[in-house]
Amino acid sequence: MDIDFTPYFEKYEAIANKADAAFQRIQETYPDSVLCEPKCTDCCYALFDLSLIEAMYLNYHFKNNFSGQAIEDMLEKANQADRKIYKLKKQAYKATKEGKDEGAVVEEMAKERVRCPLLNEDNLCDLYPYRPIACRVYGVPLSIGGQGRTCGHSGFTQGESYPTVNMDTIHDQLLALSAEFVRSIGSKHVKMGDVLVPVSMALLTTYDEQYLGISVDTGDTEADDAEGAGNE
Repeated sequence: MDIDFTPYFEKYEAIANKADAAFQRIQETYPDSVLCEPKCTDCCYALFDLSLIEAMYLNYHFKNNFSGQAIEDMLEKANQADRKIYKLKKQAYKATKEGKDEGAVVEEMAKERVRCPLLNEDNLCDLYPYRPIACRVYGVPLSIGGQGRTCGHSGFTQGESYPTVNMDTIHDQLLALSAEFVRSIGSKHVKMGDVLVPVSMALLTTYDEQYLGISVDTGDTEADDAEGAGNE
């Protein structure tokens, strides 16, 4: 079965374009506060996860823009980043199980820094045109979990009121699109659309028929493991 990702990637790009437009509107309104510029890499060390559709989109363009040794080098960087992220998530999970306030754990995780494998030696993104939405809106005021956040390098003043990009709404749209994709391919992994993974894992994963749960062979281990991979 050949999977046609195009309709779903187009829907994803429509969401990304709206995010770009929102960023541009805020930037035009507050040019002295949005201080993003080439080689400003604060967002390239932030920890965040991708929905299934966004992870597949990034993976697709990664595989179509790199080859040979370049892919191997990128995958090695992704492996290194993924090991660090796994340890951080494991520590966070342990802390919540031990009774630490979940909000405090989330705040601590937000302060952790891991270099994105897409950040090259010139401090530029190797897949900038296809970067995740979280990267596209970083630098303007955001609402995440009902709380306002913005880049510490921006000129926005804490406590003041600004136009805000609602990341919860975007997150819900991406999860809905991921679920739609899973239903459309008839995957046996019905909850796969809920899986969230970091950029590193999105690059490392092979989104083939076996992984997506539509192959006829019995080697289901990889895809079964994937259902919990983003939520440890």
